[in-house]
Amino acid sequence: MNKQIVVLPGDGIGKEIMKSAVRVLQAIAENFNHQFTFSEQLIGGAAIDQDQSPLPQATIQACKKADAVLLGAVGGEKWDSLPGDQRPEKGLLGIRKELGLFANLRPIKAFSPLLHASPLKEELVNGSDILIIRELTGGLYFGEPKKRIPEENAVVDTLYYTQEEIERIIDKAFQTAKTRRKHVTSVDKANVLESSRMWREIVEEKSKAYPDVTVNHLLVDAAAMKLITNPKQFDVIVTENMFGDILSDEASVLTGSLGMLPSASVRTDGVGLYEPVHGSAPDIAGKGIANPLGMILSASSMLRQSFGMEQEADEIENAIQTTLEQGYHTPDLTIKNGTVVGTEEMTDLVIGNLATNEASKCICNSYA
Repeated sequence: MNKQIVVLPGDGIGKEIMKSAVRVLQAIAENFNHQFTFSEQLIGGAAIDQDQSPLPQATIQACKKADAVLLGAVGGEKWDSLPGDQRPEKGLLGIRKELGLFANLRPIKAFSPLLHASPLKEELVNGSDILIIRELTGGLYFGEPKKRIPEENAVVDTLYYTQEEIERIIDKAFQTAKTRRKHVTSVDKANVLESSRMWREIVEEKSKAYPDVTVNHLLVDAAAMKLITNPKQFDVIVTENMFGDILSDEASVLTGSLGMLPSASVRTDGVGLYEPVHGSAPDIAGKGIANPLGMILSASSMLRQSFGMEQEADEIENAIQTTLEQGYHTPDLTIKNGTVVGTEEMTDLVIGNLATNEASKCICNSYA
């Protein structure tokens, strides 16, 4: 399989962790006889420094031609004094809009060697494997009007959704659940909000097309509580933009390791942008100690979500699990009686734990 992948290292530790993800993908290409072609482009602060824009047109055009996009991280104190519309983060928001990415997928999976760092008891979180699917382009964050009314000493934000926007995110949830444990939890606030009542009606109607997937509804406050008291009950959670923003951030702390969490933003044809949840961490950039696993897991998510490469994605995730079980970890993580390693060594270990196919040949271009 031949795939064109745009890489956007971005700022801070972005270049270091991106190099790790590309190396792992090159190993997968060798083992499974794929061809991955990588094209590096600018975004965020790095793009501001070179092109005076957080999202250059060259980056937009390259991403629109790609089969998928990998993003490292954007932002840093260097650019904090810039006006809001010129900050590095505008590059991230801009590329999501340019590519029409409407669904954010946030997997929350527990790795057993790291569970002792969770704020929850290990027995509560051990075995949890959650995928939160958040609508990304509608709702309260984008609805109009959005303004202040000085003469009334008031402010207005508008929660606006079309039926089509709700239907496509619900379809994505059911389709994804079919590849997992076949259970969808729809989160809303149907006891108060008209938008949530419409949301719930669409979920019920859509569920008829997926008879092998079970579905239940939770009010958002109950969902927030159950994520803490019994996270293992969840498989796929689907919800609107603001609720998804809040719940995914809550869930991100369950495993006790922010550096281990990937994220995907996708559209209906499978094209997506994949990035770790953590930030650019400029304070440790260039020191060789950044945790590459969130970025590598984002690459694994790309293989699964955009390319349909389930076995290849499993190989990466199993290799990471094995590496952690062997006791190796970067300084941001803690493993009892473990061994601290740097970015490159962690990447070497993960690649070393990939299953190999000696008969296959490498057909991937170099990336430095």
